Amino acid sequence: MHLYEVLRRPLITEKGTTLQQQGKYLFEVAEGANKTMIKEAVEKSFKVKVNAVNVINIPSQSRRMGRRIIQTPAWKKAVVTLRPGDKIEFFEGV
Repeated sequence: MHLYEVLRRPLITEKGTTLQQQGKYLFEVAEGANKTMIKEAVEKSFKVKVNAVNVINIPSQSRRMGRRIIQTPAWKKAVVTLRPGDKIEFFEGV
């Protein structure tokens, strides 16, 4: 898997913005990505140093759409902790 395919999109949530003050950033990542791949992708994409990566697998859920019941897809979320003093400018001002 290529490094630029690992990070799908940044997650801009209320919890994510409070974690930014601690130097932690949230990303949706590819299903096949592991911690070392995520670390390399963030370091090369944003030119920062990563201290830790935590990965959370979000399972699929059943949702009602009118009379139908559909399954939402499962996905993977990564919490990336940066070295003190580093920050990702992409998230600033959101």
